[in-house]
Amino acid sequence: MNRNKLTEAFISNLANAVIHEVLEKAIDKEEISQAYNKEIRNSSEIAKKYREKINPVNRSLPETDIEEIKRKIINKVNSELKLRINKGYENINLLLVDELVDKYLKEMKVS
Repeated sequence: MNRNKLTEAFISNLANAVIHEVLEKAIDKEEISQAYNKEIRNSSEIAKKYREKINPVNRSLPETDIEEIKRKIINKVNSELKLRINKGYENINLLLVDELVDKYLKEMKVS
């Protein structure tokens, strides 16, 4: 897989983790919450593997790449959450998105 495809796969999986964390915070049913947590863990682990293939984890990405990755993740997450809101999902807090994206990017040693 070339670097662009690795980056896109990383972005998609990290966005999925953020989406499910926002959804998990919006729900009060334990069984659904557990399913969201499982999805968060799976997507995070997959994203981590792609991150390791993009460049060594101990080396940071170029600043332009970091900003582009962050922008793409935020756009994907907001688009998906707005679709879910339109489908009738309730209590979704879009204000959490930036904070969660920053948290995951730090965990993945991107920023």
